[in-house]
Amino acid sequence: MPELANCSRCGAVYVKDIRDICHACFKEEEKSFRIVYDFLKQRKNREATLIEIVEATGVEEELIIKFIKEKRLRQSQFPKLTYPCERCGKQIISGNLCEACGKELKRDLKVHEHEETMHAKLRDRLKEKERTYFTLDKHKEK
Repeated sequence: MPELANCSRCGAVYVKDIRDICHACFKEEEKSFRIVYDFLKQRKNREATLIEIVEATGVEEELIIKFIKEKRLRQSQFPKLTYPCERCGKQIISGNLCEACGKELKRDLKVHEHEETMHAKLRDRLKEKERTYFTLDKHKEK
């Protein structure tokens, strides 16, 4: 069943299908893609960087990054086409994080999981102690 949604770019109401943008914004994106692709397919521009493409075409950097992430612009065809890591800004060719940031994030997650496990064990021990009753034998010799 068709679903109404607001376009993530312009805010207009549209019938949502496979895209998260309205038809008018989709046409604009396609026009921008064609501009970028036509620029890059010229032999002299094949090794252009992201910044050079933005300056030459006037297309927004975020939109070009979207094209790269959607694999519409491939690094194999355009070797210097990279974009910044979302965490540290290092230039990458795929994903959201560079390899170093990804490893650091995984390490931090392991440390967090270990700490959570240790806290759970400590809570279990404290609960166990709460359930235990101790008696004193007043008449026992010391």
